[in-house]
Amino acid sequence: MTSRIRALWDAPAAQPPPPRRVRRDWVLVAALPPVIVIEAAARPEVPWRWVWAVVLVALVPTLLWRRTRPFTMLAIAFGAGTTVGLVLGGDPQLVATAYLLLLVYATMRWGSGRAILGGAAIVLAGAIVPALVEPPRLGDAIGGVAVIATTFTLGLAFRWRAGARERELEGARLLEREQLARDLHDTVAHHVSAIAIQAQAGTAVAATDPGAAARALAVIEGEASRTLDEMRSIVRVLRRADAAELAPAPGVADVRRLAEPSRADGARPVVEVHVEGDDRSEALPPAVGAAVFRIAQEAVTNARRHARGATRIDVRLRLDAEGVRLDVRDDGEAAASAAPGFGVTGMVERAALLGGTCTAGPAPGGGWLVAAVLPRAGWSS
Repeated sequence: MTSRIRALWDAPAAQPPPPRRVRRDWVLVAALPPVIVIEAAARPEVPWRWVWAVVLVALVPTLLWRRTRPFTMLAIAFGAGTTVGLVLGGDPQLVATAYLLLLVYATMRWGSGRAILGGAAIVLAGAIVPALVEPPRLGDAIGGVAVIATTFTLGLAFRWRAGARERELEGARLLEREQLARDLHDTVAHHVSAIAIQAQAGTAVAATDPGAAARALAVIEGEASRTLDEMRSIVRVLRRADAAELAPAPGVADVRRLAEPSRADGARPVVEVHVEGDDRSEALPPAVGAAVFRIAQEAVTNARRHARGATRIDVRLRLDAEGVRLDVRDDGEAAASAAPGFGVTGMVERAALLGGTCTAGPAPGGGWLVAAVLPRAGWSS
């Protein structure tokens, strides 16, 4: 129990932080004084009704700071009310006194752990001290306890609800960051890797084959242009610009675009794509089709970057009634392909999110193999 109280004592204020003031606060502060005066005039049987009316009107401004200074406002209001009640020898019997419950609610809803415990102590003292001077009737005592307990519960319940919502939003933001990181890696990094490879190839042949160097520069220019286009698209989406491009997400049919014929200089391994089954865009759910393309693209990029001595990259895609099977294999040195990185992690995550699997490792007979299996069942377009 002591540890729980200590944990509550050290608890920070509610998150997200409350607004300082809104329009309804000013409306409430403007409407309450006339209501208090009207009730005091209409109930001549209430003892010391005008004194209580003045006290209640003077305490109305505490509502303006009930969110930013909940404990202080609660202490001022209940301290003044209890003191005046002890001096006059009775509790206020005006219905308008109920607005002070807003201060109790605000303390539970927005205050820190210290404010919650301190506020509960103040409210408890405000109920016990007058009862010692003049014991209330049993029905009044039970009703007062029920009202206070309900106010406490509502404040804490809404506090927990808002905190849970904030945690959900933070989780969604983390997922969005991970998705953005994967997209940046799978798209921009793909082109940057191609640029780096072409630059190395151009440097190697510049002295002996200027034509090959010029062709490498042309490829670099094309890759750089595509990289800039994709970066602009990502920035537009992040800024929510009206002019953001709404190009369709890549699908399983786009895997064929990864094919690359052999080159005379042998600077890049040949990429051959073999597809079995219906690879039309509507043949698979969009999420599955996009994942297949990104995994294939990343696997080809990794093979170009890390497979030392590779001359060939085979991309085999098989679609059937159960789902999709993707195999990307190169003929390079497997040990050189084993460098860990974000690419393999991204491929595994993409497959896992769709209920599939993705593995990467040395292939039987040499080379490196990336194998992914994504189910068709359970996903809809």
